[in-house]
Amino acid sequence: MQLSATPYEERLTAPRSWWLISVLVGVSFALILLPFGTLPLLGGLVGGTAAAAVVASAYGSPRIRLVGDSLIAGEAKIPVAALGEARVLDAEEARAWRTYKADTRAFLLLRAYIPTALRVEVTDQQDPTPYLYLSTREPEKLAAAIEAARKAHA
Repeated sequence: MQLSATPYEERLTAPRSWWLISVLVGVSFALILLPFGTLPLLGGLVGGTAAAAVVASAYGSPRIRLVGDSLIAGEAKIPVAALGEARVLDAEEARAWRTYKADTRAFLLLRAYIPTALRVEVTDQQDPTPYLYLSTREPEKLAAAIEAARKAHA
């Protein structure tokens, strides 16, 4: 059964403070180029701000989506049938799974500025990945969507 609409989609955008930092990087470039005149100063302001904004945007571009019978998290695409239990992690538990509880074989879609996460078991015997760690702002909603997709494709 193919779902006609995407039941879940989230973009892990960078926080607003990073955009302010992008402007400050542009100001820094402008100050560096100040001795060379007004035109280089403006070029440094525009170019530095643009370069920093591109970096912030690229880092904040991964998406988590449930499409049809697949979970797409960043560059990973996993069939819903290969997923097991989804466990919601609060901020403290998420930090633990990012650090001392982490398995080096796990797939991590990690963004440190997002405090909550979802840990999803991988049940496929052919896959060496034990679980997925997905930073998400709405872990309960993602867990419910995964469970609904598993039931729909079972």
